[in-house]
Amino acid sequence: MPLPEPCPDLTSLDLLVSVGQLGSISAAASAHGISQPAASLRLRSLERLLGIQLLERMPSGARLSDEGVATAEWASQVLADVRTLLAGTAAMREDRDSQLCVAASLTVAEYLVPRWLGRIAALEPSLRVSLQMGNSVDVSQLVAAGEVHLGFIEGSKPPGRLRSRELLEDELLIVVSNRHPWARRRRPLSPTELAAARLILREEGSGTREVLTRALASHGLAPTAAMELGSTTAIKAAVAGGRGPAVVSALALRAELQGGQLVAVPHEGLELRRAIRAIWHSGRALPPAARRLLAIAASPEE
Repeated sequence: MPLPEPCPDLTSLDLLVSVGQLGSISAAASAHGISQPAASLRLRSLERLLGIQLLERMPSGARLSDEGVATAEWASQVLADVRTLLAGTAAMREDRDSQLCVAASLTVAEYLVPRWLGRIAALEPSLRVSLQMGNSVDVSQLVAAGEVHLGFIEGSKPPGRLRSRELLEDELLIVVSNRHPWARRRRPLSPTELAAARLILREEGSGTREVLTRALASHGLAPTAAMELGSTTAIKAAVAGGRGPAVVSALALRAELQGGQLVAVPHEGLELRRAIRAIWHSGRALPPAARRLLAIAASPEE
């Protein structure tokens, strides 16, 4: 049932309660940081609104009438409930602002997100962050469903209905073990040769698989799978074990290339670059912590 109109304002009720507690209009006015004439005017307006006399005015001052005492007691209960409401919503707001839910595709989650989270943790030590991982399709679905504040994916185009911001460019490399015949190859690999090879691939829905499929499709070709694995770490281990070539993000290969376990194969005619981008729900404003993490991710590393 809606409240009747007009309805007394809370500040006037609070002032009335103060008059009862402090014993005079002047003391109540001082406690509320207003002048005595302003307090008297506000109390007269409250009396007119309620249609009862709240104060007994005498030459020596004013005090609550019997009706005023009863009204002040009811008002105290209302004000206590309002204070509970404000304290509760402030606590929920503080709890919300101290939590950040993030999702990231596997490569980004493993090789980029930890650095970004380290930087925001240094700025906001009390911030609680949860991170979910999956392929780019999984992350996009989590963001679209409102289950996370911010997502990070690989892909050339932003998913429909989600807002996005390109953060950096990632290059995919064709890699083989140091015992594979391609490890000593000098002539660049052609699209036809890559498509004919039995490759170790990421699963459907991953950003890496999408880039490779699109690059070969531009030549009327498609990749041939020797096996499909769900993580970059598993793929690198399979390649190092001699199971076959793979296409892997350069972000994930620094140690293996430097150590010589894997070798990058030159190629030509293949566009194996992609954007790393942040995505968020188009119908929801990013909370402050998510905006700060986005700014960190978009800024160059110091």
